[in-house]
Amino acid sequence: MTIAAQIEQKLISELSPTHLQVINESYMHNVPEGSESHFKVVVVSEQFIGQRLLQRHRAINAVLADELANHIHALAIHAYDPEQWHKMSADQVPSSPDCASKK
Repeated sequence: MTIAAQIEQKLISELSPTHLQVINESYMHNVPEGSESHFKVVVVSEQFIGQRLLQRHRAINAVLADELANHIHALAIHAYDPEQWHKMSADQVPSSPDCASKK
């Protein structure tokens, strides 16, 4: 199973998201082709209602603790409750910058 699939499976299991994107951004960094080390997740969950951003990030980090400790070098988290998500368009999710060390 790929790291991306593991991330997706764990987030679905633990957070029951209404929307989930797991994006492998490793190609944007100075890593070997086919790497799975840099990810961005967009998670929309009813569990985030009433939670501050820090609480949402902590929840996602806890779910992905093993991956963060052993496989993932970087994880960009964009966590929303359903109301926030419905008020924005998909192009409002921040883009990740290119890695400064990529050549």
